Amino acid sequence: MTVAPWVRTRIRSAPGAALALALLVAVTAFLAAALPRAVDRYGDAGLHRTLRSAGPDRTTVLLADPRTGADLPQEEREAAVRADALRADHSEILALAPGLLSVDPDQSAYGVRTFEEQVMDEPWLPRPDGLPARLTFVAQGGLGDHSRPREGRLPEARGTVTAATESVEGAVTADTARDLRIEVGSVLDVPGVERAPLRIRITGIVEPREPRGAYWSADPLLRTPGLTPLPGDPDLRRYWQGRVLLPPDAAPALLGTAAKPLRYWQLAPSVTALHGYDAARLKSAVAALESGPALQQVRTATSPDVTASTELDDVLAEYSGLRSAIGPMVSVAAFGTGTVAAVVLVMAGSLAADRRRAELTLLRARGGSLRGVAGRLLAETAVVAVPAAALGLAAAGLAFPGARPEYAGAAAGAVALLGCLALPLRAVAAHRSVRVHGGREDIVSARPSRRRTVAEVTLLALAVGAVVALRTHGTPNGATASGDQLVSLAPVLVGTIAAFVLVRLYPLPLRGLARAARRLRGAVGHLSLARAGRASGSAVLPLLGLLTALTTAAFGGSVLTGVDDARERAAVLTVGADARVESPYPLPSGLAEQVRRAPGVREVTALSVTRFARPGNDTRTVPVAGVDPAGYAALTRHTGIGAFDREALKASGAPEALPALASPEVAGRHGTRPFPVRMEDGTSVTVRIALVRERTPAVVGEEFLVVDRSGLSARSARPTLLLATGDHPDGAALRAAAGSGTPVLLRAEERAGYVDSPLQSGAERVYAAAVTAGAGYAVLALLLTLVRAAPERAALLARLRTMGLTRAQGRRLLVLESLPQALLAALGGVLTAWATIRLLAPGIDLTAVALPATASSAGRAALRTDPVSLLVPALAVVALTVGVAVAQAWWTGRRGSVRELRVGDAR
Repeated sequence: MTVAPWVRTRIRSAPGAALALALLVAVTAFLAAALPRAVDRYGDAGLHRTLRSAGPDRTTVLLADPRTGADLPQEEREAAVRADALRADHSEILALAPGLLSVDPDQSAYGVRTFEEQVMDEPWLPRPDGLPARLTFVAQGGLGDHSRPREGRLPEARGTVTAATESVEGAVTADTARDLRIEVGSVLDVPGVERAPLRIRITGIVEPREPRGAYWSADPLLRTPGLTPLPGDPDLRRYWQGRVLLPPDAAPALLGTAAKPLRYWQLAPSVTALHGYDAARLKSAVAALESGPALQQVRTATSPDVTASTELDDVLAEYSGLRSAIGPMVSVAAFGTGTVAAVVLVMAGSLAADRRRAELTLLRARGGSLRGVAGRLLAETAVVAVPAAALGLAAAGLAFPGARPEYAGAAAGAVALLGCLALPLRAVAAHRSVRVHGGREDIVSARPSRRRTVAEVTLLALAVGAVVALRTHGTPNGATASGDQLVSLAPVLVGTIAAFVLVRLYPLPLRGLARAARRLRGAVGHLSLARAGRASGSAVLPLLGLLTALTTAAFGGSVLTGVDDARERAAVLTVGADARVESPYPLPSGLAEQVRRAPGVREVTALSVTRFARPGNDTRTVPVAGVDPAGYAALTRHTGIGAFDREALKASGAPEALPALASPEVAGRHGTRPFPVRMEDGTSVTVRIALVRERTPAVVGEEFLVVDRSGLSARSARPTLLLATGDHPDGAALRAAAGSGTPVLLRAEERAGYVDSPLQSGAERVYAAAVTAGAGYAVLALLLTLVRAAPERAALLARLRTMGLTRAQGRRLLVLESLPQALLAALGGVLTAWATIRLLAPGIDLTAVALPATASSAGRAALRTDPVSLLVPALAVVALTVGVAVAQAWWTGRRGSVRELRVGDAR
């Protein structure tokens, strides 16, 4: 029989097995292809969020020519700054820009602007602190395409504008007109050089079409003016900064002023066209444009004096740091789930080979070659597995569009290859030599060959060496890719060690229990232990799958629990309690009672906080919190932040130094001797540091003093802060009681806002999905192990019933028979997960996953063992095993014993 008829015959004779294999391969291929696509999707979303949060003022690349042809004749300088010349240079720069930068031509801009701000003497311009406004004049191309007139009309260049032109037209945005009181018809004078001032008449007030786009936001002052503190001024006086827009062809007029005009080109990247996986290459492209070959090409095309500046490389570095911190933890789930999925595919092939053992033995006995049998089995599985894998790949592409297809295709191809080879390779291994009956292969009596022993010892040595290297070197920041892969393989490595060791040690307790069971009166206990010892000797593979799945689930649960704890801790540190009502001014006297009556509030602690107290001769100010020692001590115990004994902070009433609680930084500067502290109201109080704590609820920061409020002056002791505790305080009621001018912070709201980046939320979702898939494959592996022994168990029960075994005894027999291996997997899973977490904990910092960069954190968020994640999956394995055994005993009792007692059936 040729291969094609063989394949058709086998599929028709066993359509259920073919359908099961197709479903397994399709689902596995879908998950394998979906993982890299999902990682790409949330990586891209994280990069886009990072770039948008940074803003165009940081992500736009600015190319500027500060000299603007200073050595050229005046006519050539004027020609160089006209719109046509700048437009031509801009087109050439766009062509020379690195392709990875994905420059957006619509939001990129070019033009001429003054380098030095001009101090404007017009009396009608606002002067908030008596300082005149300072304006910059910008002739940027494309003004008509990116704005619409709100009042008046767009400015125009009348005739040919030169450096000697006396008057040009201009425009301002609506925000600039409102804040600087500029109207249509207003005139601004710009001092000239050896000529009369340049007069700019405002002809229009414009509204930006895309105010958040790079055209208007690369220089935020172009759209909205701002108040800026005067540098070096001790009184922190402020003045207005703003921009005035000129038509592009009016740029030559700026050459005759003292404002030092320069040419510029702004290259704005198209955010949606950038990809997270290209971050490293994108940084290289930005570096080439800032100071590399790309900048040299731009200089050749425009001017040798062109310089480049941007903060895009810093933004990309921030993104890459977060991604590199998150990546290894996601890889742990991916490698663990991938290992379990591979184990299940191999186990499915092994189960098929065992079920067809008699058929394959007969083929070999009738002269079938090993290559011919393997080829037919390969063709049989390929016809099913390859289309199923292609279907899974297509489904992943539909579910996660827009990601790279290469890695997804490779992952689905690997699944298809493993699905095709599992059955042929298992058959080749089992039927290398022609034989009718084989020897016993149970765990207790089997003696592994020397070749297998050498292979196991080699794998064990490699796994131990990798674990020792990982434990020795850890996973510091900036770890190499190989180091990250070693971290990701930790559950598999530890699971491999545990599987080999447990399979070797498993017979020892069985022998001891079997000897003890001989003394029992009933036969069920002794028979169940004997049956457990007759289990398959090739138990390393399913045990490895279960251990890896349990370890991955426990590790994932510990990661998610650690992330939740870190966010909860950061929220408490930021708020100081369940709710925080704070004002820079004294709060109304009845507010504390109103807050106490709000729904969900149980206790309210009133405090006074002096933000800028000056201790001793220290030039630095320190926040000083005045508290009621009893109430504040109870608050610190409730929140777990800097708890202390209330007696240690109580003022004695005598004219001596107040005991104070201080941060380590303040305590290190002032010691334990009394020192004066000057308060904001001019009074002074002498304090002595009696307690040192890292944090305290009243002050968000690392420097503070806390004293008894009764020792302060009446003015300094007035409450400015209320800290409320309770079960879910009502934010609306608290804000209504506090009023619109008093900010209210809630711990729950702060906690909910800590998922800052799609990188964080996407990594959590991918990890949870991977752990769930791993758990599903672990259940499938356990079921395959039980299904493999199901026919033999059914035959055993049938024979024993003819000897008088009751149904209850049959249930107990199957349960007791399956318990040893289930307990082995559960105990091994708990130990493996605990060892993996202890191994990886020193090198994993959950802060990057849990918190945004701006959140308050109590140091490093370390990985800790979560008992629930450790024990629940292990107990689920035992429960599932017992449940399957009970169900099998019940089902076998309903079916009867005729079929199992037929001569020639599997034993």
